[in-house]
Amino acid sequence: MKKTGILLLVCLFVSAIAHAQVLQPEDIKTQLVKDWTRAKAYTQAYLAKMPADKYGSRAVDSIRSFAEQMLHLAAGNISLISFGTGNPRIFPGFNMEKSAGAQSRDSVSYYVNASYDYAIEGVKNMDASKMGELVKVSATASETRFALLLKAFEHQTHHRGQCTIYIRLVGIRPPNEQLF
Repeated sequence: MKKTGILLLVCLFVSAIAHAQVLQPEDIKTQLVKDWTRAKAYTQAYLAKMPADKYGSRAVDSIRSFAEQMLHLAAGNISLISFGTGNPRIFPGFNMEKSAGAQSRDSVSYYVNASYDYAIEGVKNMDASKMGELVKVSATASETRFALLLKAFEHQTHHRGQCTIYIRLVGIRPPNEQLF
């Protein structure tokens, strides 16, 4: 009986492997576009939750304001997606995080949404077969395009997460997590 049970498990395992779908580069690209679209909506919820007069607030004096956090998120989206897709950056040479004119709610929303649109369109239009190409990102570091796209997503998630504290410190409950 024991051998029959083990044989049955092995057969089920082999059958599952035989029927497993292998992800193709286009499948990965489709999932990335879906996740970036979801992340944009989630970040918009954060932007909407923070009162306009609190965009300059800081958790402590030595760190970025809420506006600067969100603008840093946007700049990271643009920089890392540019490396990942090979597309030229939008707003080249503009340090939005340090620009006094970019700190208002409307300006922050504009730049953040533009960065997500840039990411979504960049991934949507990239040649998925090039995701494995190595890209030199500094004098000492190279990454695949796919790794850079993942790092871009990680970066925006990290900085949006930091903004949870800013929202809580002004007495507001942040948006619920949006995994799907």
